[in-house]
Amino acid sequence: MNNKGIRAIITGSTGMVGEGVLHECLQNPLVEAVLIINRKSLGITHPKLTEIIHTDFYDLSPIEKHLRGYNACYFCLGVSSVGMKEPAYYKVTYTLTMHVAETLSRLNTGMVFCYVSGAGTDSTEIGRSMWARVKGKTENALRRLPFHRAYAFRPGFIKAIKGLHNAHPLYKYIGWVFPIGRSLFPNGFCTLTELGLAMIHVTINDFNKDVVNGVDIIQLAKE
Repeated sequence: MNNKGIRAIITGSTGMVGEGVLHECLQNPLVEAVLIINRKSLGITHPKLTEIIHTDFYDLSPIEKHLRGYNACYFCLGVSSVGMKEPAYYKVTYTLTMHVAETLSRLNTGMVFCYVSGAGTDSTEIGRSMWARVKGKTENALRRLPFHRAYAFRPGFIKAIKGLHNAHPLYKYIGWVFPIGRSLFPNGFCTLTELGLAMIHVTINDFNKDVVNGVDIIQLAKE
């Protein structure tokens, strides 16, 4: 990418990962503008920030005119597969993601698309794990779109940013695991700050891998 400032669209900012990525973008001088698209207002204001309230992510045509002029998308929208049948999970994980991505790749030539996937995703699309197959299919399809680059970020355990509002309640009780896990299995443990910084840095400078794992995230955050 060239040296223009980052103009990023962020989805999923009402969730823990999206909120953290947004937090890093608003603080970072490399990012000059952020657009968030939510079903309900996040309730924050910032000079860099624009928010669009839009309830149907399967039809972006009413807001397309607002989606031009961006060079990055940080796609943090997603659901857990726990308790979901494959058709419902597929609709949210693959169909919705691809509709947003196809729209953005058409409207913004040269965009960098960063997709939050997950550790253990199945790129072959034929493994036993339903969620891993669907995530793998989504990753593969994103790479075929005419983006400048499409990156699949595969974090494992993500340490939340203190003071933000949307961390899962469970993280209060298992946060003590992080320093132990990080020292033993660094590929499976990163911080939300590192994830946000890694996305910013691959937008500015191309990374040599399309799949960005935990160790990659840690290293990219330092650059």
